[in-house]
Amino acid sequence: MTSFLRDTALEDAEQSMGNLSLLLVLICVLNLPLTEVFASFQKCRSEEFSCKNGRCLPLNLRCDGVDHCGDSSDESACFDCNTGSLHCAAAAPCINSPSICDGKPDCPDGADENGCTDLDTKVCSKSEFTCANGQCVSSSWRCDHSNDCLDGSDELGCDLNECEYDNGGCSHLCVDLPLGFICDCPSGMRLVQDTHCEDVDHCLDSDVCDQICIHYNTSLACECQDGYDLTSGTGQCKATGGEAHMVVCTHEGIKWMDLYGSEERNITSWVIMGSPGPIAACNAKNELYWASPDDDRIYRISVDSSDHTPSELIKASTGILGFAVDELHEHLYWVSTSTHGLHVVSLNGSDQKQIISGLSRPTAVAVQPLIGYLFWADSGTSPRIERARLDGHHRIALITSSIRHPVAISLDIPRSLLYWADSSLHTISRVAFDGKHRKTVVESNGYLDRPFGLAVFESHVYWSDQLTNSTCSANKHNGKELQVSQKHGSVLPAGLAILQPSLRHADQNLPPSETKATLTDSDFVWILFLTVFLSLLLVGAVLCWRRSEFGVPRSLSLIRHMSFKESQDPLLVTGPPVAHEHKQGTHTGSEL
Repeated sequence: MTSFLRDTALEDAEQSMGNLSLLLVLICVLNLPLTEVFASFQKCRSEEFSCKNGRCLPLNLRCDGVDHCGDSSDESACFDCNTGSLHCAAAAPCINSPSICDGKPDCPDGADENGCTDLDTKVCSKSEFTCANGQCVSSSWRCDHSNDCLDGSDELGCDLNECEYDNGGCSHLCVDLPLGFICDCPSGMRLVQDTHCEDVDHCLDSDVCDQICIHYNTSLACECQDGYDLTSGTGQCKATGGEAHMVVCTHEGIKWMDLYGSEERNITSWVIMGSPGPIAACNAKNELYWASPDDDRIYRISVDSSDHTPSELIKASTGILGFAVDELHEHLYWVSTSTHGLHVVSLNGSDQKQIISGLSRPTAVAVQPLIGYLFWADSGTSPRIERARLDGHHRIALITSSIRHPVAISLDIPRSLLYWADSSLHTISRVAFDGKHRKTVVESNGYLDRPFGLAVFESHVYWSDQLTNSTCSANKHNGKELQVSQKHGSVLPAGLAILQPSLRHADQNLPPSETKATLTDSDFVWILFLTVFLSLLLVGAVLCWRRSEFGVPRSLSLIRHMSFKESQDPLLVTGPPVAHEHKQGTHTGSEL
């Protein structure tokens, strides 16, 4: 057996040597190049082109005008294909761009679909253009008059003028570019969110005045409201009439401290059952209102009382996360995650009602009674900040973009600005009451990871952070001057409020126009009645004078008198007139 295998191997070797000898004879006799001879023994894959010299090339390099084989065999017998088309093989028809990588093989060997399997799932980077077939090419190659995508989609739609369709989505000016478009604004306005223009506010842009800012030509002047003094050489307004204090709701009770966090003490030994929640101050009555999200009751305490014993105001609902006090109309507003609504009650505990419903996860509320605005934050499925009238009507959204988890809001009333804290973005931002002039004031600084309470006073914004168990403050204009108080130790802070006499809202502080707007319906009826009565007396006196002066017959005088009375009867006998819509900012307790 062994000898048989040996003999067979010897026969195979002799045959191979014979074939090699024959090959060498052919090379010598026919003078054939070695590359062409050995090329006949090399076989390329189906997705490759076989050069005459034996090299294998990708099919997409075939007939592209470049000699890749080295012997020009990849450029021989080529059809005159248009740019972006593909040769299946030599002497084969051209495949148009739309048919390349369309999922259907058009070449006999399927070359137009080779290398396309991964294009649909590939995600292009921001610096790349995504072709219609999923291929990624450099964005700079888009509309450069050269097909870089296999399907030529990088050169499609390059002559489109986007500004002809809905002005490109621009609120004012749309400027068409060779590639795409940009929005622009007229003089005196600036572009926000890439598409909308808003008026330039030099006072808010400079952001140096704490309260009143007067812009004239190119100069700014700062002033302060009554109850505040302007600091010389700055735009800072300092409150007069007494020292300001911060009150913070914790699970150990209500803590009282100065604005720097020192001299901290408990003003009540009453321990809050459950998690600490929001707190609101009524400076006019020197009272505090607070609740726990785990409790369904709202409590009240008088700061002026000697024992600081809390009392129950009302039984409301669980999930209370935000409070706001309307000192002008003596109302308390709150939001609840269990009712998904916004509620109001009188400060004496009566007339409780829900005025906003259908919220996702309301977290905060604020009120500006002088102009009749109510604000709230919703951190649910569609995070936003909204505004409405005090009765819940005329609801509009102020912030809907670049907001994730608004947890607290507070008002800078002298400047008509709303501040909010976002626990996901770790920022404190502000916006005007009309939704314009948005600005991020404080960015992540290690003390904004879990904010809860928020307040604005004088030059600073104050907040509590439940991750560091601290209360903090920073400049409300630029976030500088960060001040951190970590005296709470293991005590978890929640809502906070500022107590200071200058914060009291009173009727005598209303501007003249606002004072007129706060007339009640009964006042309006009496004024109208007196106006009509005096008009009647005046017209009667004129008629008597005319009759005596010109001798009008008695019968004619009576007719005129009767027709006048009949024309005025509807005003006198149909009861009180229909109340006209109050001026903006007019709200009384009856409206709720």
